[in-house]
Amino acid sequence: MAGAPVVGLCAEGAGAAGQAQPTAPEASEKKEEHGLSAYAVPLWNPELPGIGHFPITNSMLVTWIVAIGVIILAQLAMRKMEAVPTGAQNFWEWMVESLYDFLGSILGPDLVKRTFWFFITIFIFILFTNWFGLIPGVGTIGWGEETAHGFVVSHPLLRGGNADLNMTFAMAAIFMVLWLIWALRSNGIWGFALELFGPKGDNTGFIKYMMIVVFFAVGFLEVISIGFRPISLSFRLYGNIFAGENLLEALSRTVEHPAWAKALFSALLPVPFYFLEILVGLVQAFVFMLLTTVFTALVCTHEEEHGKEHH
Repeated sequence: MAGAPVVGLCAEGAGAAGQAQPTAPEASEKKEEHGLSAYAVPLWNPELPGIGHFPITNSMLVTWIVAIGVIILAQLAMRKMEAVPTGAQNFWEWMVESLYDFLGSILGPDLVKRTFWFFITIFIFILFTNWFGLIPGVGTIGWGEETAHGFVVSHPLLRGGNADLNMTFAMAAIFMVLWLIWALRSNGIWGFALELFGPKGDNTGFIKYMMIVVFFAVGFLEVISIGFRPISLSFRLYGNIFAGENLLEALSRTVEHPAWAKALFSALLPVPFYFLEILVGLVQAFVFMLLTTVFTALVCTHEEEHGKEHH
C-alpha cells in the first residue's frame, strides 16, 4: 500500500514487463506528481482475435488475485464439513448466516433466496479487495525513476482494485442489470411501469386525476434517479478507497530529511491510519451491499406484500 516504504525496480526493467508504457495522462509526469495516479497502468496489452487489444492493468491483476484467494480460502475452510463448525468453517458460516438473516429482514424470505448470492459475493469481494490494497508493497513496488525526491514508482506492479473507477463502475453496472431483471420478474412489465409512474394512495374524484399527472411527472424524476445510481455507487466506493490510499502515501512522505528520519517516519506515521483504513474497507463493502439491497427491496417487495394481504 501507499504507506509502505517505497521499493522499486530499475527503470530499465520497465520494457521487460510487457511494454508497460504510461498512457497520455500519465505521460504528463514531467511536472512531478505525488500520490497515487488516477489511472491504472497496463502491464500487458495482448491482441485478441476479433476483439483487438485487451490491456491487462495492475488493478485487474489485483482483482484476479483476490478472487482466486477467496475461492481457495473458502474451499479450504469447507473441505471437511463438521456438524459443529470450528476455525475457518465457523467464520465463513457465521458471516454468511448473519448476512442472510440481516438481508432477509430487508428483502423478505422469498426475495432473499433469489438475490442473496449476489449480495454476499459483492460484499466479500469488495471487503477483501479493499484490505488487499493495504498490504505493504501494493502501489509501491514497480518501475519508476530517480527524481529530486528520491526514487518514485510511476508504474506500480499492483494497485488497489477499488482504487480504479473502471472496477467500481463495472460492479455497479452489473448490479443495475440484475436489478432490472429482478424488478421485471417481481412486478412484470406492466407492474414495473406502474411502480414508476402509477399513482400512490386511495384517492377519488378530481384529486385522483391530479395525482395521476403528479406521479407521472415524479416517475420521470425516478427514472433519472435510477440512471444515476451506478454513478453514485461507483464514485462513492472509488472515492473513499482512492482517498485513503493517497492519505497513506502522503503520510509516508511527510518527512523527507534526513535519510534516517525519512526511513523511520515513512513506516511509522501511516500505522494509525492503517487501522482506520481497515475499518473504512469494511464499512465501504457493507455500504455498497446495503445500498444495492435497499434499491432492490424498494422495487421488488411490493408484490410480495400485496400477495400476503390477499391471503
